[in-house]
Amino acid sequence: MISVDDTPTEPKTGVSGLTLLGVALFLILVWGSAFTMVGVAVRTLAPEWLVAYRMIVGAIVVLIYSYIIGHRLPTLTDVRWIWYAVMAITGASLPFVLIANGQEIVDSGLTAILVGTMPLITIILAHFFTTEKLTTWKLLGFALGFIGIIVLFLPKEFSLDLVSDWQAQLLILAGSACYAITTVVASRTPVTPSPIAAAMMLLMGAGLSSIWAVSVSGPPPMPTRQALLCVLGLGLGSTAIATITYLWVIDTSGPSVMARINYFVPVCSVILGVLFLDEILDWRIFIALFLILLGVIISRFKSKPQTSPL
Repeated sequence: MISVDDTPTEPKTGVSGLTLLGVALFLILVWGSAFTMVGVAVRTLAPEWLVAYRMIVGAIVVLIYSYIIGHRLPTLTDVRWIWYAVMAITGASLPFVLIANGQEIVDSGLTAILVGTMPLITIILAHFFTTEKLTTWKLLGFALGFIGIIVLFLPKEFSLDLVSDWQAQLLILAGSACYAITTVVASRTPVTPSPIAAAMMLLMGAGLSSIWAVSVSGPPPMPTRQALLCVLGLGLGSTAIATITYLWVIDTSGPSVMARINYFVPVCSVILGVLFLDEILDWRIFIALFLILLGVIISRFKSKPQTSPL
């Protein structure tokens, strides 16, 4: 018998399914649009400074918001600073360095496939380090979602040449693993209001990213008007608001729900590219979306325990 598995995937604090759906759609939109804004900004702004600027903007916005609603940062001796320092490294600084270096050789399509391993890595790590255990249905569902990403981004002319730069691909895969580690670590952090948690994470990330940007590109440049608008959009939407929302989803619903959401982000990015960057509408978008949706549905199934007949 098959039934829908509500135990590990439903909100832990009584959040309605409709609320969670709205939050998921928001994250998909802001993270999907981030690829488009990054693509515009890096035309005139070094990638490392783009990341540093968006982290600084995000940290300032979240910190102001936290203070307005009455939250205060903990003292520097609070153990939570260590937790969020780790998350700043694994969720922002380190994966960007790894993926940026890998992308010097690997094209964007293959990069999207490699980063698309993040949900699969997340559910495997969650099995060992959280209460969300891996099931056959969950593994099958997430594998279908990953196949959807492959269908969307795999080059039409497939050949063994795709693995010739495996060292660079390994860097990108390591970056994907960093994002998965961050998601699992976030589910185990000490109880902290999501605005303060986001502020701590972004403050640490802003500092680390700025140090890296200075070491690589020198003093901070003055962005063009177009790049500045992208930085503000990225800092406010996909960094500040999205980080608060991201931590809230993990706290209320667990790592697996966040992993499912991540499968829709690249699809959203491609659709936005078609709408705003005059990219070609490919039939593979629809096949990929179907596979991802099917995978999400299947991943929520479980086998009912057999009962002994009376």
